[in-house]
Amino acid sequence: MKYVLMFVETEEFAKRLEAMSELEREAAYEAVVRWFTENSDKITHKTHLTPAHTATTVRLDGGEPVVTDGPFVEGKEVVSGYAEVEVADLDEALKLVRSWPACPIVEIRPIS
Repeated sequence: MKYVLMFVETEEFAKRLEAMSELEREAAYEAVVRWFTENSDKITHKTHLTPAHTATTVRLDGGEPVVTDGPFVEGKEVVSGYAEVEVADLDEALKLVRSWPACPIVEIRPIS
């Protein structure tokens, strides 16, 4: 079964990351790299997204499409990256996510 794991940063997480020393930040990034390496047999694709302020949003909910710079909704949580995984079932996806070392929220969605 295929799932997409969406890694969600919170304002609090971003502030903690920013407050870290360079060595602490490097260790945090190394933990993420290690997680991806340890789970590479299940990960079919992954990427880190640029910050939300770089987004372009297109609203299609009536009449002509409206294009705006930036995210559609200002929020305290933003998707910062994702990984597509192929695992046996949701239980295996949950087990994988429980070991995620970074952003405090991971949304799991099946891919059809």
